[in-house]
Amino acid sequence: MEGGLMSMPSVGALPLHGVRVLEMVDKAEMCGRYLADLGATVIKLEPPEGSPSRRMGPFHDGVSISFAVRNANKQGLTLDLADTTDRGRFEAMLDTVDLWIESTAPGSLASVGLSIAGLRARHPRLVVLSVTDFGQTGPYRDWVGSPWVHTAMSGCLSRSRIGDQYPLMPPAALPAEAAAVQASFAALVGLWNAMETGMGDHIDFSLLEATGQILDPAMGMAGTASAGADVGAAAATSARQRPVLDMYPVFECSDGFVRVVLLSPRQWRAMRSWLGDPEDLMDDALDAIFTRFKRVDEIRQHISLLFKGKSTAELVQEGQSRGVPCAPVLTLGEVIAAEHYVQRQAIARCEIFTGLDAKIPTGFVEFNGRRLGIRMRTPDVGEHNASLLAELTDGRATGAPVATTGAGGRRPLSGIRVLDLGVIVYGAEIGRLFADLGADVIKVENRAYPDGARVARGGMMNANFASGHRGKRSIGLNLRSDRGKALFTALVAESDLVLSNFKPGTLEALGLGYDTLAQVNPGIVMVTSSAMGSTGPWARWMGYGPLVRCASGLSSLWRYPEGPSAFADGSTVYPDHYAARVMAAAGLAALIARRRTGLGAHVEGAQAEAILVQLSELVALESLQPGAVSAKGNYSDEGAPWGVYPCAGSDEWCVITVRSDEEWARFCDVTGLADLGDEPALRTTAGRLRNRERIDARVGTWTSNLDPRAVQHLLQAAAIPAGAMARVTELEDDPHLSAREYLKKLRQPGFGPLTVQNAPFFSERMDPPRQVPAPEFGEHTREVLTEVLGLAPDEVQRLIEEGAAEEGTERR
Repeated sequence: MEGGLMSMPSVGALPLHGVRVLEMVDKAEMCGRYLADLGATVIKLEPPEGSPSRRMGPFHDGVSISFAVRNANKQGLTLDLADTTDRGRFEAMLDTVDLWIESTAPGSLASVGLSIAGLRARHPRLVVLSVTDFGQTGPYRDWVGSPWVHTAMSGCLSRSRIGDQYPLMPPAALPAEAAAVQASFAALVGLWNAMETGMGDHIDFSLLEATGQILDPAMGMAGTASAGADVGAAAATSARQRPVLDMYPVFECSDGFVRVVLLSPRQWRAMRSWLGDPEDLMDDALDAIFTRFKRVDEIRQHISLLFKGKSTAELVQEGQSRGVPCAPVLTLGEVIAAEHYVQRQAIARCEIFTGLDAKIPTGFVEFNGRRLGIRMRTPDVGEHNASLLAELTDGRATGAPVATTGAGGRRPLSGIRVLDLGVIVYGAEIGRLFADLGADVIKVENRAYPDGARVARGGMMNANFASGHRGKRSIGLNLRSDRGKALFTALVAESDLVLSNFKPGTLEALGLGYDTLAQVNPGIVMVTSSAMGSTGPWARWMGYGPLVRCASGLSSLWRYPEGPSAFADGSTVYPDHYAARVMAAAGLAALIARRRTGLGAHVEGAQAEAILVQLSELVALESLQPGAVSAKGNYSDEGAPWGVYPCAGSDEWCVITVRSDEEWARFCDVTGLADLGDEPALRTTAGRLRNRERIDARVGTWTSNLDPRAVQHLLQAAAIPAGAMARVTELEDDPHLSAREYLKKLRQPGFGPLTVQNAPFFSERMDPPRQVPAPEFGEHTREVLTEVLGLAPDEVQRLIEEGAAEEGTERR
């Protein structure tokens, strides 16, 4: 890394060393960046004039910061695919890489003689990842999208708001960056399967579906943060409702804001003690979160009085010491200066583009204690043409070897055994990703310390838990007993991956840290995640998603600009699902490295730092132009009209994002706003941005007389990105999502059919997930101990009687 501020592993020590990727995209560029961070050689293929994404803001001294932060660690190559010679070079390049990532419109490459089917036939070992707005199939296949359109159509926008205010678009590039990380995971699953079978694949990746699965999923694991609400519970209420309850209140103090998250009875009682045990709050019924919701105004009044006049620093220090989960709502300027991130080198100054230095989040994860971050600045257009094209003739580039042979039509992670210690939302989600794709995921549990998601409704099974842990097995072990720990380490010897999101130091205190487990099994990969990281002043904070959002600067941006305290992220579940994809990709990369080295690894991640990487362009901009970054609401400087517009009916909205002068001309034509199209001052993006308010007023008047889906279909027919804001209850009836089987039914014993999300991508050669019920507590204890460890039934019985192993009271 430029400037020497970080100690980076040698290239050969990086997990994806030897993997070569050809990236031909102008969307989801962070996908290739993450693979490059993990050690892959990523070749950025652009047309001779450079990628359109080089011309996207924000800018500093004429440089696109957004392009610079998403294309670090890559090499630059230019080819003109309309040219016969360059098409030949392109095909030769495909012979040297393991993965080709492309984002062209479905079927468009065939017009220059490069159909994906034909290329796959000529390069059968190649994995092709096609990243498109809506996927390769379905009624919307040829529609055009944008991150804002995907957010609206996926149902996420309908849950981002306060009370009855207008729906607020999540800040920055959050939807696109979340989808890009899922694309990285899809790429690595494809590579793993190719290494297992000796054959390549074509992976169909939809940005719409990824946004809905990660940003704030409508279906699936909602977690303790939503009080264990049953999956699909929204369907029991009005289909047109949106959430109005802010479960994570923010309180003003002398120098800013502090958020408090009170989920468990223990946390509530700690807060009550801090308040001085006021008489009117001594009712034991307030231990129940739903009772506290009913008396929220009374409780908040007490906390507001306590916090008034005190600083964020003293409140957070005392709250955390008392066992009250809380965090300061930081601005990006405060994040950049925060001692915690400085000590962890989570943000550092480096050269991100030729001649441009900025402070920037340094990377997603740590690998064996070393951060995998930026090693090379973003390349200039065609910077590495000479060396890359020379490789095509001297035979040096041959790609990473593909290992074994086998047939297609398989669940790609079959044969991998995972010990899953994860809890709540993130913990459920990362293990489920592996289980859905065929891994044997064994959830390790203990009755004395149950997963909070299990007991959120007072029992050991609920629909929320079922959706997050489907497809897993459950074993009960007492890890605080010597015999229970011995059983766990014996399982480690027979496993590939250990997943945990306990507070830092917990496993080490149990004598089950990575160093100990690696002695048992040198090939074990341990993936640990925490809120703030395992080191630094904030490492021991109690952390939930709402607090991580505050401490990373996200909450300060996710608010209505009309009010300094109007934070709109209070009803979302973030970043758990996103962080799970970050760490799943890193864990799979470590397993790929093990094929080469025979050694496992310890992969660590901090959820706050995963968010920081998503905010990279804004962190860099704030470091270069202090004070430039603030909450923008639904304003964007990418174009005009570009926003969330009211439609006919109650609380109906449609997103429109006009990206170019050509789209503007078509927009004016199909909407009947020809007088605007005739104005010379509005024929350029710069001119439209100067007249944004007048354009928005006219567009809003036009949309307010139309159904949002009428606007969506009319504009999409003219190839203009537009999407109606969908509700959760409408997703099952969407013709495109139905055609692509976006949702599936899970049949969990004791419950009716539960609606859950289906595959994170589609593939020619990999089978989709099977919907297998979640386990009861300890349901598979006997099965795992006999099948995996070879213990005799009578020995297992003794272990259960001794309390080293546990099983549920109910057996299916």
